Amino acid sequence: MVTNENLQYMGIIWLLRHFGWTWVGLLVVDDGSGDHFLQVMESLLSKNRICSAFIERIPNQGHFHAIDELSIKAQRIYLPFMDEKARTCVVYGETMTVMWLIALIVIADPEYRENTSVGKVWVMTAQIDFAVTGMIQGWDFEIFEGTIFFAVHSNEPPEFQAYLQNLRFYSIQGDGFVKDFWEQAFNCSFPNPKVPAKVDNSCTGEEKLDTLPGAVFEMRMTGHSYSIYNAVYAVAHALQTMYSSRSKHRAVMNGKRFELQDLQPWQLHPFLQGISFNNSAGETVSFNENGEMAAGFDIMNMVMFPNKSFQKVKIGRLDASEGQGFFIADYMIVWNRRFKQVCPLSVCTASCQAGKQKKSKEGEKFCCYDCVTCPEGKISYQKDTDDCFKCGDDQYPNKNHDQCISKTIIFLSYVEALGSALASVAIFFALSTALVLGIFIKHKDTPIVKANNRDLTYILLISLLLCFLSSLLFLGQPGKVTCLLRQPTFGIIFSVAVSSVMAKTITVVVAFMATHPGSSMRKWVGKRLSNSIVLSCALIQTGICCVWLATSSPFPDFDMHSVTVEAIAECNEGSVIMFYFVLGYMGLLAIISFSVAFLARKLPDSFNEAKFITFSMLVFCSVWLSFVPTYLSTKGKYMVAVEIFSILASSAGILGCIFPPKCYIILIKPDLNNKEQLIRRKNYRNLKI
Repeated sequence: MVTNENLQYMGIIWLLRHFGWTWVGLLVVDDGSGDHFLQVMESLLSKNRICSAFIERIPNQGHFHAIDELSIKAQRIYLPFMDEKARTCVVYGETMTVMWLIALIVIADPEYRENTSVGKVWVMTAQIDFAVTGMIQGWDFEIFEGTIFFAVHSNEPPEFQAYLQNLRFYSIQGDGFVKDFWEQAFNCSFPNPKVPAKVDNSCTGEEKLDTLPGAVFEMRMTGHSYSIYNAVYAVAHALQTMYSSRSKHRAVMNGKRFELQDLQPWQLHPFLQGISFNNSAGETVSFNENGEMAAGFDIMNMVMFPNKSFQKVKIGRLDASEGQGFFIADYMIVWNRRFKQVCPLSVCTASCQAGKQKKSKEGEKFCCYDCVTCPEGKISYQKDTDDCFKCGDDQYPNKNHDQCISKTIIFLSYVEALGSALASVAIFFALSTALVLGIFIKHKDTPIVKANNRDLTYILLISLLLCFLSSLLFLGQPGKVTCLLRQPTFGIIFSVAVSSVMAKTITVVVAFMATHPGSSMRKWVGKRLSNSIVLSCALIQTGICCVWLATSSPFPDFDMHSVTVEAIAECNEGSVIMFYFVLGYMGLLAIISFSVAFLARKLPDSFNEAKFITFSMLVFCSVWLSFVPTYLSTKGKYMVAVEIFSILASSAGILGCIFPPKCYIILIKPDLNNKEQLIRRKNYRNLKI
């Protein structure tokens, strides 16, 4: 008639978890049932991340101990009883277990009532009943104020209160136990002819049960009474079913009348197993496949009064009938007065707040830990987190490590100072290049413009103009088109510019060699050689860029990891190898141009501009050699700024080293811009055409 005890074990776990009590003491009766309880509970506690602060065994009610042994036992129990961290104690045993517990506390410290620094939340099982007649009057149960305990489920049939209120001693017949109860409960005695009567202490039989304290007699139906009540009706229904079954088959029994005294207990079992009925309290009574009535348990709270009486208040329910449910009304709980109606803590370590995580202490149980701030890049937004977790790639932790904040998207913009400065420089040099080109076109028929292939000069100036303008593709938020265009455009245009410089250098060398009598190099003098050099070099770079775009083209991307609080909008180069292949090819052209120009710098020719080309290629190579390590060591928009600066610096180096001397003669010294003057001033060192 009572729900399986395993449900009560789970109820204790759910109760502890509900209030967040992870550091609890276990006081268990010292017998076989206590051993079983510990075996089951320790496993359940561990699975639910709850630790036992201490485990103490309370003597069995039938086992008497020597005084010295009791004193030692009392001290062992009293010390953890004073532990302010383990506020919650689970007590398993029977009613006498509680009496032993009080006795041991009194033996350890007779003045324990005066100690107001320690309060306990007692969690007790359904086997313990405080309403023990005669005992409650001799003991102080104040320390058990606010106890939460499980009780066998009960419900009250209609008019049960009225029945108890009208019940008198003489209306109860045939039960010798009632006389003893009546005398103890009302502290009186019925007259005995053999013993002289005490007038002031005689029982009249008219005493009313509702005048008794609740600790002596409960006017509500208890769980044990409700189980007996249901048991009586269950047996009655089973007998009725059996009687009906036997009546139908009386012929089998040779017409013999069915009598209860002929019934054996085991014959009733099949009929009990299948019964189901509604009792007068409105609840369905039936048995499960294990022959148990799955009624569950009530969760009770013990409220103490100044006159040392108490009342049991139902505050929740542990239901086993449909999927096992745990229900409790926190607002109805009356805690021990030391807690001032605030739910107490029962933990080894205070909760780790959001932004921190647990760190276990060596040699101690997992419920005892230190709280440490989450590592860099991680957060925790809940209490008591075992491990912090990383924010999303587009987020970063705040200062307290308890919230993820969206990263700000950054890129090298036109509106910021650095972007504006670079854009202004690019436009300035582009306009300067356009001005030089205009000057050369206007004076296209002068000797200084015609020297060393006028078409190569135009190609070089146009490619330099486009190089300056191509740097603008690197500014602003990267898009699909800009990412596809900027690196290949820059690579191809720069290759045209460098190959033009190389073609001009080779032209100087070939022209000098062709002046020797009978030289076979005369057939190479002309535009065909220079045009072939520029076209072939440009086509090779174009082929490299086409392979790059076809296999692993650049695309817009976000760098979420380089900077903690910012997401860098960038162009992912796709294939880094192809990117450096493009740079390497330009570097190769520049090295060839530099080498040839360096060898040809002292050739005795009036139109020799090899020295200027040498300086321009020296600047070019220096810029791009310093670019690679600088580019790799910077992040975000500064990486883009480094590449823009390298483009502008190398282009400006070529423009500044080759063309200012020529523009000086064209604009300032036009009298020197004729063939006769150039031949006479062949060794003029400030002009190497």
